[in-house]
Amino acid sequence: MHGVGASVVRARADEHVVVWVMGGAFFASGFAALLYQVIWQRMLGLFAGSDAVTAALVVGAFLLGLGIGSLVAGLVADRLAPRRAALAFALIEAGIAGFALLSRPFLYDLVVERLGPLLTGRWEVFGICFAGLLVPTFLMGLSLPVLAKAVVARIETAANRIGLLYGINTLGAAAGTLIGGFLIVGEIGFEASLQLGAVLNLLAGAAALAVRARLPDTPPSAAAAPVDVPAAQPGALGLPAWTLLVFLSGFLIVALEILWVRVLGIAGQGSAYAFPLILGVFLVADAAGMLYGARWVQRIADVRRAFILLQAWAGLFAAATLLALWLLYPWPPFAAVMGMDSYRATLPALGWLALLSVLLIGMPAFLLGMSFPVVQRAVQRDMASVGFRVGIVQLGNIIGNAAGSLVCGLVLLHLLGTSGTAAALLGLALAMLGWWLWRMTREGRRDAPAFVLAVAMLAAIALFPGNAAWWARIHAVADDQRALVAEDRSGVAVLRLKDGAGPMFITGHTQSRVPFWPHHVLLGALGPAIHPAPREVMVVGVGSGGTPYAAGWNPETRSVRAIELIQPVYRVIRDYAALYPDSAPAWLARDPRFELAVGDGRREIFVSNRRWDVVEADAILPQTSHSGMLYSVEFLRLVREHLKPDGLFVQWAPTRRVVQSFVSVFPHAILIRPLSVLVGSKSPIPWDREAVLARLDSPAFREWAARAQVDPAEFARMSADPPVVWAPGTPRPRGEVNTDLFPRDEYYLNNPVEWPDGHWH
Repeated sequence: MHGVGASVVRARADEHVVVWVMGGAFFASGFAALLYQVIWQRMLGLFAGSDAVTAALVVGAFLLGLGIGSLVAGLVADRLAPRRAALAFALIEAGIAGFALLSRPFLYDLVVERLGPLLTGRWEVFGICFAGLLVPTFLMGLSLPVLAKAVVARIETAANRIGLLYGINTLGAAAGTLIGGFLIVGEIGFEASLQLGAVLNLLAGAAALAVRARLPDTPPSAAAAPVDVPAAQPGALGLPAWTLLVFLSGFLIVALEILWVRVLGIAGQGSAYAFPLILGVFLVADAAGMLYGARWVQRIADVRRAFILLQAWAGLFAAATLLALWLLYPWPPFAAVMGMDSYRATLPALGWLALLSVLLIGMPAFLLGMSFPVVQRAVQRDMASVGFRVGIVQLGNIIGNAAGSLVCGLVLLHLLGTSGTAAALLGLALAMLGWWLWRMTREGRRDAPAFVLAVAMLAAIALFPGNAAWWARIHAVADDQRALVAEDRSGVAVLRLKDGAGPMFITGHTQSRVPFWPHHVLLGALGPAIHPAPREVMVVGVGSGGTPYAAGWNPETRSVRAIELIQPVYRVIRDYAALYPDSAPAWLARDPRFELAVGDGRREIFVSNRRWDVVEADAILPQTSHSGMLYSVEFLRLVREHLKPDGLFVQWAPTRRVVQSFVSVFPHAILIRPLSVLVGSKSPIPWDREAVLARLDSPAFREWAARAQVDPAEFARMSADPPVVWAPGTPRPRGEVNTDLFPRDEYYLNNPVEWPDGHWH
């Protein structure tokens, strides 16, 4: 007996060693996975475009691969002995590492550069994204069921062990998001970050191999199941019912994540650090919920009630904190830093954003994270089916995640706006609670606390304002002002008016105003004023319309194609045109020469066969996430190749790196100062400041400018400093540039932004 006791002690010690070593391996795997997800989605965004629909297709392709992997793992994992499962996990990690190392030539060089111009349809885009991500996402989907098979030694510890592992993995994902987003990617770029992730995967695989000898080499039998598992309780739910509930929970958590990204992303002005901060807080809270739930789950009397109440409380907390934020926004100390009129790419603003993220996301994500071990306790019945049940439940969760992303991101926000979507998601949680109350009634029981919770949820739904009122308060619209508000899946546009004038806000930025700012008008007018025959003009970025409107001033211009990523911008312009039919925005909306299109400007140039006389980019702040797609040397080369031989590209020059990137691509370039606008071409640029100013003082232009309420006399001041001119023989400035795979200006905390000063060495 003494020998038997000693062997049990050794077995339990080995079990603990295996759990913590495998947990560390799964932490590293989660860290790498989030690095990959951000970078792969960025790479495929260059292929698919960054508009809302194609971005959702990329996410859907990613999740579909995970779901297929989970399904396959659920079918095969239980055939593996724990020792073989550890080997399988090591091989999975090695496979993910191999794909990461090959993803630059495969996803970027082949998919983006070669296939991009050939495949343009929505479903073609989805098919390529799915095929491109199938191998790594399939392997990622395999990992949890396989690892669970290696680690779970006794059925009574299954829920604890699986919850613990998934919590550690999610915590690793949170670390990958925060450390990767704030430090790694901004310091070493995308390609080197992929290589670092591959090293982490290989270390995870090596850890699994290191403890493999401690694991049994025969599969466990089903006979070890205790008799008092939840399946034996009256009214217990079967695996299909739990899979459906997990689907709904997965839908809710990701839909809330989409909603939080919309609200907090606008509060954070969409900087490159806002998204990893929001997602990182979400993952930390979710992981903390799983880890706490893994210990708490053994004390639950009724897993059904616990699961439903967790969803309900999460929905109520999410709604209550969103309402609190709406009420808080006009508070002067808060508005001074986070108000829509302020510049928020600063450390104090990031601090406020971190606090808001914790307050809005922390508790709901924690509660929803607790749901995972609760479900595992409900569905794990015997050792012979651990992997299958983990895989099926994970599949339900992933499908729910995908549905939440697509339905919330593409349908609910599009039809209901932010406020309506928040109320709808609370309604979903309320419906789940209503099902529980109905079931209690059928079983002849009452649940008074759940009923009170349902009443509180109904009250919260009733308190939500309309969408226009929601955004008007957040954008500080006063009683004597008027707001034109539009929102859909692509973003939010708000024009705040007083006496017909005011700023336009687009997804958190004060992008432009009506009447137009003079510098936007000069930016749009320059190309057609310099080019001798500007018949075909393209403008990337619309704002309130100043740049594309000014680009159409020249009578020789036959068409101006304007591309705007945020569709509500056009709705706001049309609403303004209806109020002020003689205004410049009204002219922009009705002049047949203007083609107002919605989409990704880079993608538009990429897939078209058109050549342009003038291309102009009224781009967003370089500190904004994804702005590097319009400031990289690869984008500049793309524009250069789509210009006619004497065509011009006109671009705002907000940073030194933008100038250095620009002049590294265009053989002929001019920096016009102090406006800080670049003009580039493959041919010599006919720049004559006095002649250009004379054209912009002609009767034709004066009539055009008068409609925009802009005085052309201001343009002389904007171009008064001596320009910097580069010709093919002129030495180029040395220094860093922005590339697709290292958009340095986006990561301004890692790479301080220097504004152009005109002194180049």
